[in-house]
Amino acid sequence: MRALPGYRGTLAELYSSRANSFGVLRLVLASSVVVSHMFPIAWGHLDPLWKHSGLQTDIGKMAVVGFFVLSGFMITGSGARTTIGRFAWHRALRILPGLWGSLLVSALLIVPALYYYLHGTIHGYLHHPGGPVSYLEGTWNTSISNGWDISGVMAEGRNRGTNFDPGVNGALWSLKYEILCYVMVGLFAVGGVLMRARKLVPLLCGALLVLIVNDWLDAPGWRGIPGDMGSAVNVPFLGAMSNHFLIHLGFVFLIGATFNLYRERLPIHDGLAALSALVLALTLHFGGVFVFGYPAFAYLLIWLALRLPRPFQKIGRKRDYSYGIYIYGFTVEQALAMLGYAKYGKPVYLLAAMAGTVVLAALSWHLVESPAMKMKNWTPRIVRRIKARSAAASPAAQAAAEQPQGAAEQKPSPTVSA
Repeated sequence: MRALPGYRGTLAELYSSRANSFGVLRLVLASSVVVSHMFPIAWGHLDPLWKHSGLQTDIGKMAVVGFFVLSGFMITGSGARTTIGRFAWHRALRILPGLWGSLLVSALLIVPALYYYLHGTIHGYLHHPGGPVSYLEGTWNTSISNGWDISGVMAEGRNRGTNFDPGVNGALWSLKYEILCYVMVGLFAVGGVLMRARKLVPLLCGALLVLIVNDWLDAPGWRGIPGDMGSAVNVPFLGAMSNHFLIHLGFVFLIGATFNLYRERLPIHDGLAALSALVLALTLHFGGVFVFGYPAFAYLLIWLALRLPRPFQKIGRKRDYSYGIYIYGFTVEQALAMLGYAKYGKPVYLLAAMAGTVVLAALSWHLVESPAMKMKNWTPRIVRRIKARSAAASPAAQAAAEQPQGAAEQKPSPTVSA
């Protein structure tokens, strides 16, 4: 690799947490989800990639795969650098406040307005059996245990032929898989895997790949997804989770984690990136995107994060709207479909959806997400007291306390570095 033209160095040599294009990639992926969702919401069919890939995948799912690759890379680095308590606190601050804010906006502002638009009154909205309280109780932890609709608003939209998806916010389905991956990284950190037994991560990734290959071989067609997509497992706190997505999203998350843990061995090569793009395109057309396309897509994303021109590195560094775009886009699109914007055509509908989504994402970042992230270094008072007592009881502290006063006042002579 080093001898071939196009070699740029290893990932460890090129990666900088302060100079990369992860921000712009997250924005592109989040916007791609909005583009993908407009088709099933307002027109009742999946986006064009579903058909062109031989029913393997669509733009939205590929964007989610990209999110999990980048998340696996960044979250693994965080898990290796911080204590488990601080790691869990940081992850909770990044996911939950923004999610809870979007749920409240949906349940108390957007959907009530749609209910009034449909019925000419707000009466019956709050006390509906599947009303906002039930919705919030079932979604605050991402489990979606009480259904996707609020007070029958989406059901009424489907009856009237304006909306074709039954959920207020169908994009939330992936968040519990993300949280489960965070838990996995936390367990790796506690068990010392990230520092002393990192081989376990690619081994687990390989085991999931074996399952994916088996699914691919058992699929009804060489280009199609496995036939059994209904099997699920109940996970405490998070609820029912699809075995298919547990395996596939866990696989790509672990690819990103492996890239981080073995960054000193991963070459960043322009030729390898071109080959990855070719493999991704071929698998999307001929089949095998889960087996060969996902790893190629993962490498391509990491390459782009490092090789995009410098101006792209400034996008999303201080103001990351990507999460807000992801958690608000679906609801905005549902509202626009119910208001009849689909009749103006896809370009107008998408422009209106992106405008409304970006406004809400910006408000979410400045009013909820960013203020929450400022609390990342907060420590409960009881924890501070325990740390202070532990420090005071340490052998070094005791030795300093027992040291004669004269000796304590002596200071070493300063050293001069060249």
